[in-house]
Amino acid sequence: MRARLTAGLAGTAALGLAALGALPAGAATAGNAQLSVLHGVPDLVVDVYVNGELTLDDFEPGDLAGPLDLPAGTYSVAITAADAADASAPAIGPVDLPLMAGMNYTAVAHLDAAGAPTATLFTNDISQTAAGQGRLTVRHTAAAPAVDVLAGGSPVITNLSNPAEQVLNLPAGTVSAAVAATGTTAPVIGPADVAVTEGTSTIVYAWGSLDAGNLQLAVQTIDGLHSSPAGVPSGELGLADTSSSAPLLIGAALLTAAGGAVLLRRRVLAPAQQD
Repeated sequence: MRARLTAGLAGTAALGLAALGALPAGAATAGNAQLSVLHGVPDLVVDVYVNGELTLDDFEPGDLAGPLDLPAGTYSVAITAADAADASAPAIGPVDLPLMAGMNYTAVAHLDAAGAPTATLFTNDISQTAAGQGRLTVRHTAAAPAVDVLAGGSPVITNLSNPAEQVLNLPAGTVSAAVAATGTTAPVIGPADVAVTEGTSTIVYAWGSLDAGNLQLAVQTIDGLHSSPAGVPSGELGLADTSSSAPLLIGAALLTAAGGAVLLRRRVLAPAQQD
């Protein structure tokens, strides 16, 4: 299995990745877990400490790194202001990050619904997809209210709030989707066409702040999830939906809201507990 992180700017976290055992491709080794990390707090450049050791200098908003291949166990992560002398006064944390062998995680430093910095640890579904299908996960990690996802003008998912997620296994293809404020049907984002890729898990993150006008989108993909026999490849990146793929709609809508997929820099992060 290979996890692919969409990247638009070169990261400078090589030393941090090396320190944590960065895994450029392939599944976790026996007894290990895989961890990807996303910095989704706007306007906050930070340093990242893992188990009290400086792991990354000047980790910037929008940076995404991984997957890291780590021995199973619990890691203490603290995020401080950039160039802090140590981890004694963290902006986020310290938080304990429990990782189980054979599992795949993404830790996200982000804003809660009220706009306060927080962190969430998500467990990624890396089970095989059926032939001809892909997987879409939509994660709400932005300072923004709950939304409904519309398919054909009707809500298929309601009241998706921060830090909730929705996971769908869908036939590969393209569909039109829209997002509306919870309880309404008038689209505020979209409709937009999105595509689901066979054998790939596409994870869409909404991050930033609606009130501050810096809402953005991050996309992470994990491929190699084909069942046997593998289906026909359908592309690098999947966002799509059918009449029942609400989260998918959210991904499409958020893409439009952000003005297109945000290409992310590869680096290391700050984690926390899943809700």
